[in-house]
Amino acid sequence: QVQLVESGGGLVQAGGFLRLSCAASGRGFSINAWGWYRQAPGKQRELVAGITSDGTTNYVDSVRGRFAIFRDIAKNTVYLQMNSLKPEDTAVYYCNVDATLIRSYSNQHYWGQGTQVTVSS
Repeated sequence: QVQLVESGGGLVQAGGFLRLSCAASGRGFSINAWGWYRQAPGKQRELVAGITSDGTTNYVDSVRGRFAIFRDIAKNTVYLQMNSLKPEDTAVYYCNVDATLIRSYSNQHYWGQGTQVTVSS
């Protein structure tokens, strides 16, 4: 099993910045990919940014150039640096990992508890 703990959300004014972090813990797993998703009220959850085990990143168009995803492999932690925040970035942000459980060699997805990001205009 993999546990994910997120931190870093909060209230910020438009144009400001926040950094989210997500730490993975547990035993006997290997992470294939990390992702940050968000869900605004009344909207579907969407993938904001992702990073694979080889460091390849991808972003939704609305955040490209403003957000950056990066990871600390030694700490099993992924970060989302969010700059030039806009009111439309307001949402609950969720961390997700695609992990292989070494004992069973099965792939599983795990979710963090979510962290609220609110951007005021």
